[in-house]
Amino acid sequence: MLKTERFHAIMSLLERSGTVKVSEIMEKLSVSDMTVRRDLDELEKQGLLERVHGGARLKNLYRQVELSHDEKQIMYKEEKQRIVEKANELIHDGDTIFLGPGTTLEMLAKVISGNSLRIVTNCLPIFQELQKNHQDNHKIYLLGGEFRETTQCFIGEITNKSLEDMNFHKAFLSCNALSEQKIMTSTFEEGQTQKLALDNSVERYLLIDHSKVGKKDFSVFYHLQDITAVIIDDDEQKHYEKVETEEKYIV
Repeated sequence: MLKTERFHAIMSLLERSGTVKVSEIMEKLSVSDMTVRRDLDELEKQGLLERVHGGARLKNLYRQVELSHDEKQIMYKEEKQRIVEKANELIHDGDTIFLGPGTTLEMLAKVISGNSLRIVTNCLPIFQELQKNHQDNHKIYLLGGEFRETTQCFIGEITNKSLEDMNFHKAFLSCNALSEQKIMTSTFEEGQTQKLALDNSVERYLLIDHSKVGKKDFSVFYHLQDITAVIIDDDEQKHYEKVETEEKYIV
């Protein structure tokens, strides 16, 4: 088993119960005590967990309740509308694009323009919106896998295997938090899928409203320095000052 696969498995165990024992990891992953302890040390350095006697636990900082899909839909609607209008200007005829999960991206799917686009998504509401309004003009692909109710998206091995062989002109994604150059979401699995899409894209755009800036969440899946641009609403200047690389945001 590769190290990244072990990390994935360890964080999945932690997400379910909040704590995990070294012996439990050894049994489930069929690896040595030394390997487990080395992995836990590295994950602790990344700020994802805290070592305790005989195992590890999630840091309280990252242990938070994620808002439901319906709750997210009604928040910051005007701000999100400004964001998607700017993002839509970046999409050109013939582009192959990836749209990640999130209510901001769902709004982008409603207004998306351009001709002869190839659009790939792992988000069910985005696929449904595109199918309803744009199926005659574009090629639309929905990636399957394990369904995550909170964000209405597909994640996991099946999703990721499909993504590994795809390349995009542009990827548009969102997140739950952005702090200290780190882009974060609520689950390791969802973050891994988003990372794959970003890695396979020439241009990478992060769409967020100002409420995400300066916040933290459970899993870091990307870094600001590797993003082409952050597309953010035009709220007060103080929010922009929290985005560390000023040349990388679009208002």
